[in-house]
Amino acid sequence: MRLGYHSITWGGVTGAAAGVTSVKDLVYRVPGDMDRALRDISAAGYRGVEMFDGNVREFAEVRDDHPGSLHRLLDETGLSLVGVYTGGNFVYPEILPDELHRVRRAAEDAARFGAAQLVVGGGAPRAQGIADGDHDRLARALDTVAGIAAEHGLSACYHPHLGTIGQSPEQIEAVFSRSSIGFCPDTAHLAAGGGDPAALIRRHADRIRHVHLKDLGSDGATFLPLGRGVLDLDGVLAAVAEVGYDDWLVVELDSYDGDPAEAARISRAWLDDALDRAGLTVTTS
Repeated sequence: MRLGYHSITWGGVTGAAAGVTSVKDLVYRVPGDMDRALRDISAAGYRGVEMFDGNVREFAEVRDDHPGSLHRLLDETGLSLVGVYTGGNFVYPEILPDELHRVRRAAEDAARFGAAQLVVGGGAPRAQGIADGDHDRLARALDTVAGIAAEHGLSACYHPHLGTIGQSPEQIEAVFSRSSIGFCPDTAHLAAGGGDPAALIRRHADRIRHVHLKDLGSDGATFLPLGRGVLDLDGVLAAVAEVGYDDWLVVELDSYDGDPAEAARISRAWLDDALDRAGLTVTTS
């Protein structure tokens, strides 16, 4: 196993305001200091970082020989860019070409900085509810996304997410029964959506390409550092090992009431003990 952390904790997630009137420019973005985030992640003992498409796009506009370039920051911190997270509505045919334009740009940026995974969320719930054919439209778009990723030497995986039509176990099944895209299980989103994360990992074992870890509060809505909530994360790691997954485990904590570096350290300490209990080996390369 290799351990990574998402930069989201250093400011949460926002979107580009331009996306309100220009779909092609709508990206995810953490408004915090990415230099600080990567240095904190490295200091906490992680070897990888995942970032949003909007933050990587900002770095893509910086020359590689500039002191603030992402290549230099990765070299200085000893981190690898593990993946880039992007997404879309994916159910509205008229705007789909512009959404895929963004996905293609995210894939180009991910490949430039050495990432292996394009992590994708999406599937818009309509105001009137899920329309007939929406899961078909979402699945076709995800297969196109997977093709775009492959063109850039990347693997694409779908991240079921609260607030989408890929939220509940039944909705996840509807997506995966129609699409061949890989799976990025997120422990807290799967549980908050009514699922059993370990069971879903076993159910879709052949699709696992990437794993997001976070804990969930007893209210079923609060995301927490590993070991601070109610999820059976030891059971999740057992399932991950059982299905033969042996790659990046990425802690992806949306926010923390305190120093985000502290949250990264809390989860890293829990992982040290939990992986030892599970008999799993961590590589530092």
